Amino acid sequence: MKNYFNVIKTALSCLLIAGMLGFTQQVKAQKEKPNVLLIMADDLGYSDLGSYGGEIKTPNLDELAYNGVRFTQMYNSARCSPSRASLMTGLYPHQAGIGFFAGDRPNNPPGYRGKLQPRAVTVAEVLKQSGYRTFMTGKWHVGEPAPTEQGFEQFYGFDHGYAANSWNEDMMIRLPEGADKIEYGDGEFFDSDAFTDYALKFIKDAEKETPDKPWFTFVSYHAPHFPVQAPQKYINRYKKKYQAGWDQLREERLARMKRIGILPEDAELSPRSSIPLPRVAKEHGVPGDLESNPAWSEIPDDRQKDLARRMAVYAGMVDNMDDNIGRMVEHLRETGELDNTLILFVSDNGACAEWGPYGFDLPQRMLDAKKPGQGIGGGTPGLPSKLYKGEELDEMGGPGTGIAYGSGWANVSNTPWSEYKHYTYEGGIGTPFIAHWPDKIKGKTEGAIRHQPSFLFDITATIIDVAGADYPEKFDGNEIEPLEGKSLMPVMFGRTLEERPLVYEHTGNAAIRYGDWKMVGKNVLDGQGMVDNPDWKLYNIAEDRSEIYDLSAEYPQVLDKLEQKFMKEAERTYIFPRPGE
Repeated sequence: MKNYFNVIKTALSCLLIAGMLGFTQQVKAQKEKPNVLLIMADDLGYSDLGSYGGEIKTPNLDELAYNGVRFTQMYNSARCSPSRASLMTGLYPHQAGIGFFAGDRPNNPPGYRGKLQPRAVTVAEVLKQSGYRTFMTGKWHVGEPAPTEQGFEQFYGFDHGYAANSWNEDMMIRLPEGADKIEYGDGEFFDSDAFTDYALKFIKDAEKETPDKPWFTFVSYHAPHFPVQAPQKYINRYKKKYQAGWDQLREERLARMKRIGILPEDAELSPRSSIPLPRVAKEHGVPGDLESNPAWSEIPDDRQKDLARRMAVYAGMVDNMDDNIGRMVEHLRETGELDNTLILFVSDNGACAEWGPYGFDLPQRMLDAKKPGQGIGGGTPGLPSKLYKGEELDEMGGPGTGIAYGSGWANVSNTPWSEYKHYTYEGGIGTPFIAHWPDKIKGKTEGAIRHQPSFLFDITATIIDVAGADYPEKFDGNEIEPLEGKSLMPVMFGRTLEERPLVYEHTGNAAIRYGDWKMVGKNVLDGQGMVDNPDWKLYNIAEDRSEIYDLSAEYPQVLDKLEQKFMKEAERTYIFPRPGE
């Protein structure tokens, strides 16, 4: 009799399991559209990831890269607010209204009003109309209104300011108001961990509430933007790594980039890049001519120790972000959703050189903000870079400290390119871009490297494409700018996009890329348009992407054509008119 009941019990269990599997298969059949996980890093350099040549431990992103597709010529808009505006809307940042920075500037020209304009619609709004659940965590930084009023159902992060103290939970806000929160005990909060906690919460809730619906989750990490901070265990992994200095690290990265196929064998390392604010560097006691970063060997020993620790903290911040990305990937793998999830990773701009080789330290008042939703903002932090010595070195990056790592290390992060965030040279606008989607990216495509020139708005177009969503001509009664981006799905399978000009502008720094040619300059635009006798440089990017050999004198006719094309595109995309200086 006992055996009889065991047989019945086993049979019922099998029927139950079969029923559950049948339900899962039915749900998966209903859920034909893929989930989309969009991840953005903040101020991450072009070559910081292991899969792009860096020495920082990023095994989770590297796994996505080696089992997906890496792009070597993805471009951003040189700074956080404009890049996010482009990514959120599929337009140039000026078309979306944020050519400069987030903030309400209603009297500015149309391209510089500081918040998303009625002529733009967010990718979350587009996907929501197509049946997607929409979630966001992290840094917003495209002005008011809040994310939950622009297409996202749930939000956790900071919706004002350009940065936050990663250890300070008070800076964060949960939307919609009154929504349930995750409780953190004393010493448990770190923002990259929390942004991931909430992203997983939103995804898990959606899996329970609407298992038949796909979701779009945007995880907008604050890492590794200043204040550069990380949990101690991550910093300790790099305690000695950067004592060799930035000159040696740049050479080592260049060699790895060639070995793994990110760069051609004949790629050259650009000279040490400029110091953004030579006056500040002089006040900090930086040696050398102050036109470019000094040689590491010129730096005094005590300052070398300080700087090596600053870079170790930066590396730890990136390492921690990678671990958190691994947590999300593991959840998707455990739930069987990894194959049907398009994961995209990108950085908002090149590495941050603010404001010289020694970096700077944030005022304590900025670190101690108590108003939820208010990140760090309100102008350039002006404190000199503190020189940490002895036991103080071990405190760097922990609670109560807020550092920037400076232009010397930013030059390493952008290896082998020249310049940094703010500027439209390759170091300012070049970004790693990884796409991973096992259902589609497999076989010969898996692990591919693509050299197609592309722009952040192409990521938006790709998401809309794979979601099968309709980009509207009108939204909420407003005429919408036509989608500027092009889907990159064909590129992932080896095809190329039609040649097109790509234009860039930020604070008067500008560039145009068309085919193999790039025209770029610092302070070439002002409130009247193009300055008299602009100092444009001309580079053949196919042969010299490191922007070492200026060909403007040799090919004046090419420069003239690019200047004319830039002016035409600048008029079309709201770069002109610019605000008065």
